[in-house]
Amino acid sequence: MSITIKTPEEIEKMRVAGRLASEVLDYIAPYVVAGVTTEQLDKLCHDYMVDVQQCIPAPLNYAPSGYNPYPKSICTSVNQQVCHGVPGDRILKNGDIINLDITTIKDEYHGDTSRMFIVGEGSIQAKRLCEITFECMWLGISVVKPGAYLGDIGAVIQKHAEKNGYSVVREFCGHGIGKKFHEDPQVLHYGKAGTGPRLEPGMMFTIEPMINAGKAAIREMADGWTIVTKDRSLSAQWEHTLLVTETGYEVMTLSSGCRPKPDWIQ
Repeated sequence: MSITIKTPEEIEKMRVAGRLASEVLDYIAPYVVAGVTTEQLDKLCHDYMVDVQQCIPAPLNYAPSGYNPYPKSICTSVNQQVCHGVPGDRILKNGDIINLDITTIKDEYHGDTSRMFIVGEGSIQAKRLCEITFECMWLGISVVKPGAYLGDIGAVIQKHAEKNGYSVVREFCGHGIGKKFHEDPQVLHYGKAGTGPRLEPGMMFTIEPMINAGKAAIREMADGWTIVTKDRSLSAQWEHTLLVTETGYEVMTLSSGCRPKPDWIQ
């Protein structure tokens, strides 16, 4: 595993890219309503990134080994869709939950973040899943500091999810990020504290737990991208990009519309 340490210049560029990604979510929030299609959300985000922010939507035509190029500019994962939901003609309805995953490229550097949205009045179950997943992300963030272990992040996320009766998706994880969309390390959202590499100032990676209301098992849809729960239970995800600082962490994907950290998490 080769984890890059970001220079001050790179960190500043990542701050800009991260803020822009988060501001896309601020912009799109009022449009996430019943009656809109995921395709319409994609077009709005695409045009905002390209025309207003003058940045590049990283997912568009992204093609890791073994995959066909991703055809859209954002990921829209609805209800039982875990991640990488491809925007299309699906119409959002009252009670749906949807994750919007945004990655911008600005001056060659990536900013990566996602949020959950509840369309109209969600069920108690849906609201609780989104809330616990948000807490899982922030608990993972809260243990980031120099000298901590990468495994500490997954351990605290897994404990909180399973304590609340949920399961953690294991096939997908957080990742290092910078000039490349995906770098080392892989940031698992489950595992054992005190394992894995030690964290050092200048490391940068995402924490993006995918938490299922039912079992952890998943499957891939015919489009080759969209991942769903095998048991069709609801799934939720939140994501921030983090920098390890000299004293702890800095969240790189903050903007005025970001929901703040839960008060009870240190």
